[in-house]
Amino acid sequence: MGRVLAVLVALTLSLPAQNATREKNKASTKGSVPRTPDGKPDLTGVWQSGSTVKGSWEEANSGPGIGGTGKNPSAPAILSASDRPAAAERAPYQPWAAQKVLESYKNRGIDDPGAQCLPPGVPRTSVLGLFPTQIIETPKQIVILYEYMHEYRIIPLNAKHPDDLSPTYMGDSVGRWEGDTLVVDVTGFNEKTWLVGTGTFHTDALHVTERYTRVDKDQINYDITIEDPNVLTKPWVIHTNLMLRDGTRLQEYVCAENNLAPAFYERMQKNGINFQRP
Repeated sequence: MGRVLAVLVALTLSLPAQNATREKNKASTKGSVPRTPDGKPDLTGVWQSGSTVKGSWEEANSGPGIGGTGKNPSAPAILSASDRPAAAERAPYQPWAAQKVLESYKNRGIDDPGAQCLPPGVPRTSVLGLFPTQIIETPKQIVILYEYMHEYRIIPLNAKHPDDLSPTYMGDSVGRWEGDTLVVDVTGFNEKTWLVGTGTFHTDALHVTERYTRVDKDQINYDITIEDPNVLTKPWVIHTNLMLRDGTRLQEYVCAENNLAPAFYERMQKNGINFQRP
């Protein structure tokens, strides 16, 4: 599995330092952004979400915490979902939906779709900072490969969603350029994934808009707008970023092999074990 299989719900969202980094990057010139022959920002590379540290994967993840090597105690920790700071904007769930999320949290996320080796969906797959993501850009489409769960997305540019979409875990993505920002529209989801952290469920009315803006050689600003009128009171906006990890190769990730979680939790529940947090 390669990288920290123990954390199925791990992700890192907007760390406080990212806001300061964004402000600094506003001053970046167009000349600092790698470009394709047709003049578009070149997003091709292997990236890590939720970090502000430049360098290779080993350099950026040498600190403590889940996913860190511990070789450099002064380096920023790689945080799990339970340790990360709150996102810039909390999920605007309707009261009944917020209660459902809370119940999942109290039960320690035992209903996590990831424990069943199911695809994590969008945007959850894209914000898992413990696993690298590879982007391949061409003039007609963007390909995104995820190490986690071995998922992928093929995003045609200047195309429309099919009229006969079947609901899927990763949804249907189409993209377009707005200046130097790649905008990806994602729809056609089923109801079987979580949005980001523990219990953040949604319905098949989910609509996600992603905005990828490469601000310099090392960083892409990644902005996400999540809409689901069935469970949210308004669009939920998340800001994070992707950091370039030169020299990193995606590893094989096989979740199903030796996955004991489903049987374990089923056995514990039958025995009346209470997983709830105090």
